[in-house]
Amino acid sequence: MKLNRVIFYIILSFTLISFQQNVKGDNKNDITIDEQLGKYIPLNVKFLNSLGKEIVLKDFFNDRPVVFAFVYYKCPGICTPLMTDIAKVINRSTLEPGIDYRVVILSMDEKETSKIAAEKKKAIFNLIDKNIAPEDWGFLTGSYNNIKEIADATGFHFKREGTQFIHTTSLMFLTKDGKLSRYLYPSYKKSSGFSILPFSFKLAVIDATEGNVIPSLGKLLAFCFSYDPQGRTYVFDILKIVGASTILTVSVVIIILVKKKKVNDNKRLV
Repeated sequence: MKLNRVIFYIILSFTLISFQQNVKGDNKNDITIDEQLGKYIPLNVKFLNSLGKEIVLKDFFNDRPVVFAFVYYKCPGICTPLMTDIAKVINRSTLEPGIDYRVVILSMDEKETSKIAAEKKKAIFNLIDKNIAPEDWGFLTGSYNNIKEIADATGFHFKREGTQFIHTTSLMFLTKDGKLSRYLYPSYKKSSGFSILPFSFKLAVIDATEGNVIPSLGKLLAFCFSYDPQGRTYVFDILKIVGASTILTVSVVIIILVKKKKVNDNKRLV
C-alpha cells in the first residue's frame, strides 16, 4: 500500500513539471541550451564586425581559445549585464585578453547593424582597465541563416517576440580550432546583475587552451530559473524546484522501502 502511494507521488511530480513546462513553452525550441561539448562549430561562417567589415569566424580562432556568447545589443534585460560582467572579469583575471584568449559576442538579432554593435562595443570597452586591442573582442552581427547556423552548432535556442527575444545565457569556451570545451553559467540577480568568478573563468580558459572537455556542474542554475517576459529578467521557478526535490526525495524513499522489503523477506526465509 505504501509503495503504491509512493508511485502515485512520482507520477504526480512528473505531471506537475510537465504542466509547468507546457505553460511556459520552455522546450528545446524555445529558451534552452543543449550543450554540444566536444563538438566543433563551423568556422567558415561570415559575419560583420563593428566596423561593418565582413569577417570569417575563423579569424578569431587561429592561435588561441575563444570566449563566446550570444546577446543582442538592444536587449533590455540580461545581455548588457552579461557583457558588463565580462569586462569586469577581464579586469580581475590574471589572464590577458589577446594573449591568453579572445572574446566574441554575436547578436542573435539579424536586424541589428554594425553601427549598433559599435556603440555597444564602445560602451563596454570604456569599462575595461587593461589594454585590449579592438580585434581581440569582436562584436558581430549577421544574417539570420548564419546566426542560426552557429546557434544550432552550440545548442543555443532563442525565440523572437516582436522586437525582443526570449533566451537564456551562457559563456561558451572554445578551443583554438573551434571545439566546444565548456559552458559556464554565471549566477544572476536582478539587483546586481551577473557574477562571473575570476577563478572559474580562468579555469575554463585554461581547459579550452589544453583542449579539455569539461561537463557543466552549474547547469542546474539554468534549469532553476525561468524567463519573466514582463520583467524581462530571470526569476526563481519554485514549481520546478519543488518538482525536482520531490522526485529526488521520493526516489530515496523508494530505495529505502525496497531495501527494507528485501530485509523483511530474507528474515521470513530464515
